[in-house]
Amino acid sequence: MRVIAGKARRLLLKTIDGLDTRPTTDRIKETLFNMLQNDIPGCRFLDLFAGSGGIGIEALSRGAEAAVFVESSRKAASCIQENLKTTQLEDQASVMVCDVLTALSRMEGKQEPFDIVFMDPPYNQELELQVLSYLKNSSLIRPDSRIIVEASLETDPEAGTEEGFQLERIKTYKTNQHIFYTKGEMNQ
Repeated sequence: MRVIAGKARRLLLKTIDGLDTRPTTDRIKETLFNMLQNDIPGCRFLDLFAGSGGIGIEALSRGAEAAVFVESSRKAASCIQENLKTTQLEDQASVMVCDVLTALSRMEGKQEPFDIVFMDPPYNQELELQVLSYLKNSSLIRPDSRIIVEASLETDPEAGTEEGFQLERIKTYKTNQHIFYTKGEMNQ
């Protein structure tokens, strides 16, 4: 796994051994960031279920102002820290080692809203719905914030709309999909 573009371009990133994380492939990461290229410069990026941190690091490399990585595995969080050091992006990042809902609660009222929230939860456990349920009334996002879920092909994209989010687009790959939501004006 490597950083595809930006100031850390071509640097290799470490991943942790085992099946606890599923690093997003370079090809899928490139497609995702091609879709987000106009939104990344200067944005605040939240990487939930961050694994080895490849998505958030790519965002920082491409000009994101800041990124917060949330990962419950200490081993994976250590890998994120190593990757941030390798890419020299650690000054723009913070890593929270706890479960995602705890992290969101701890950040509430203490962080500026995020422009982009990316999550890659374990597949088919509906953890993304728990996060969306939390975010719908959270100060951590604005109406125009983008929320992107990396999910299995079996995940129903419409499920997020039941939490009040607007389905913006779906990008389907061979083995998974990216589901894009916005908050819209639902709670204003």
